[in-house]
Amino acid sequence: MSAKKIVMDFYKSDALINPEIMNEFLHSDIQVEWRSSKGTINMNRQDILELATTLGKAYVRSKVRISQMVKEGETIAVYYSHYIKTVENPREEMLLAHFMAFWEIKDNKLFKGYQISQLP
Repeated sequence: MSAKKIVMDFYKSDALINPEIMNEFLHSDIQVEWRSSKGTINMNRQDILELATTLGKAYVRSKVRISQMVKEGETIAVYYSHYIKTVENPREEMLLAHFMAFWEIKDNKLFKGYQISQLP
């Protein structure tokens, strides 16, 4: 499977709010560096699965709208906006944040991620 298809399938799935689906996409040695408005967060596999569990408890729906995706070698750059529907208000879709991410693929899994987010 191509690196671009792996990343596309990841964002089209419910992985961001479902740890079981998330687990299917993660390399056993995954590392993610996330620069947010709260600072830099370094995450390993367990951290990512815990985040998906937490998001799954707060959001009933998660949708990613990709604006740009570029491939160079086995690295994919993706610019997207993440929309959610909350447990409290499941009928209203809200913009959670905008993201720019770079993914390195290894063994057909997400291996290294570098991500920047900006609140709306």
